[in-house]
Amino acid sequence: MAVRLAPSLLPFGALLTIGGTAPLSAATTLPQIIPQPTQMELTGGELKVSRSATIAVMGPDDPETLRLARAALTALGVKRTRVVDRIPTTAKETLVVLGTLASPAVTEALARSGSPAPTKAEGYTIASIARTVNSTLIILAGKDADGLYYAAQTLHQAAKRGTLPALRIFDEPRMAVRGVIEGFYGAPWSMHDRLAHIAFLGSVKGNTYIYSPKDDPYARDRWRVPYPANTLAQLGELVTVARSHHVRFTYAISPGLSICYSNPDDLAALKRKFATFAALGVRSFYIAFDDITYDKWNCEADHTALGKPGEAAAGEAQAHLAGIMMDWLVGQYGPQAQLMIVPTEYYNATDSPYKGALRALDPRVRVQRTGPDVVPAAIGLRDAKAAQQAFGRKPLLWDNYPVNDYAKSSGRLLLAPYDRREPGLADELDGVLANPMNQEAPNRIGVSGSAAFAWNDRHYDPRATALWAARELAGGDAATTRALLLLFDLEHLAPTFGGAPWQPQSPQLARTLGVVTDAIANAPPSDREIRLRELATLANRITAAPQQIRAGVQDAGFLAQTAPWLDAMEHWGKALRASTNGIIAALADDPSARAHFDAAAHDVATAKAATTIPGTTRPQGPIRMGDGVLDRFIDAAPHLVWSPALVSSAALQN
Repeated sequence: MAVRLAPSLLPFGALLTIGGTAPLSAATTLPQIIPQPTQMELTGGELKVSRSATIAVMGPDDPETLRLARAALTALGVKRTRVVDRIPTTAKETLVVLGTLASPAVTEALARSGSPAPTKAEGYTIASIARTVNSTLIILAGKDADGLYYAAQTLHQAAKRGTLPALRIFDEPRMAVRGVIEGFYGAPWSMHDRLAHIAFLGSVKGNTYIYSPKDDPYARDRWRVPYPANTLAQLGELVTVARSHHVRFTYAISPGLSICYSNPDDLAALKRKFATFAALGVRSFYIAFDDITYDKWNCEADHTALGKPGEAAAGEAQAHLAGIMMDWLVGQYGPQAQLMIVPTEYYNATDSPYKGALRALDPRVRVQRTGPDVVPAAIGLRDAKAAQQAFGRKPLLWDNYPVNDYAKSSGRLLLAPYDRREPGLADELDGVLANPMNQEAPNRIGVSGSAAFAWNDRHYDPRATALWAARELAGGDAATTRALLLLFDLEHLAPTFGGAPWQPQSPQLARTLGVVTDAIANAPPSDREIRLRELATLANRITAAPQQIRAGVQDAGFLAQTAPWLDAMEHWGKALRASTNGIIAALADDPSARAHFDAAAHDVATAKAATTIPGTTRPQGPIRMGDGVLDRFIDAAPHLVWSPALVSSAALQN
């Protein structure tokens, strides 16, 4: 049914006539948006977008939001764009109304489009409406500047396929804090990596980046010492870029190895370090008390002032210090100042004298923890509820995925989808911050998932999000996307500190190899041949995937950081292909079977010789890829078939 709205009190009322004047357009589908919006519905078919468009910016002035809106229009075929500061009274071209609810014009535009206004901080609404036969009205309305930026990000995603349907999106975050903490051991990210990751965080509606590299001496071992001027200038650039992408740069300091809680000079040093970053525009700070002991004080003065060291005494000292710093930050920089801590007992929800003392912490201070273990296999509502009781507040989740700085992750990229976090956690957590890998760009798979989960845990889909991440890295190219998914499967294993991984290795390949092995043992020859030919095709795809990735992925960081894994992947693909050819030849009593198996062994040895890039990962080690799945099949392949050709070939070699 065509709906005509009442005449508007605003001069653009005629622009908001919905239906009636525009013919029915072609059928269309909802675009995929990551994170999944709270509500998204089609209200009509594909819209016609004119070759020229007007963007009416109703505040605030935000160059990055405007850039995203322009880029979306370009993807939709717009060739000329003009920007104005008021809604035109007449317009025959596509019109974008861009603003926050602080603008009465934006509020009325939403009302007249029949779209609900966002109600929560960082929320937004989008409405796209057919205005005339060849033009469209697009309303981007943010609850605030952050919400408007996220609306532009969503439109940018939706426009990538080159068409836009009539739709309505109402969206808001479920968790207040979403992003990453650069908190791993080993070589910190380069400034270039950080700039790239901050821009990526904005694209997935992440709002927090915590600067906390364990190997930054000025934040840990030498925390009292000022940063060199050139380093501080680079960090200042990060702060500025983060602000442009609506990401809160949070500075973290780790004084616990040497701080004297009762020494006023140490308190003054802490304030000086925070003030240095506040001068750069930082208003979010973090004190890390992790990976220290509480059975000793660092100075004799603390023995006198605080008594015998221990769990309760450490909790009291840390709570007192954080409270002083919280008061000082708010006094100096106003209510927008924020403080977080990670406690010494940062995993499990078991009550203790330490946690009991820490519950006296100022309620304005956020507390971060890793969940039921350092690297938890799963995180559920029961654990989160218990953690609330233990810490006296909703905790932040420091999720140690996809970080790879511990022994069982040596030689691995952790490329499985973010998974096994229970829907509903947003009711029990204040947010999710992923601890990423040393390799910045490959984190896009896991961090896309953690950010999407934190935004909308109720409708989070791990597989769909991983596919979207592959497509983004591939620039939309289908062949490159398929090649990346093969890489993701070969690097799917996610270890824990325990004996069993929390995500299995190569689940898709394992299923395929299981079917082939069963067919070799049990299927009639015709079916067995089909399965082996399919496996040969897969082996060729794995072999060719690295070249396709190098050709199709435009992110130079991703290619550099995955280089040894891509090299190893090619040889593993060749080994699988040779093993498959060996089985086929052996079944036909072809004397070339042994040569095929020997070639497979050679490629396996070459693949196993690949190592991580020196100086980039801790711990270093040989590349592990598909281990426990691919290597086992290749090792077993010569023994799956008894053939006179294999026996005679072996006899000749001996």
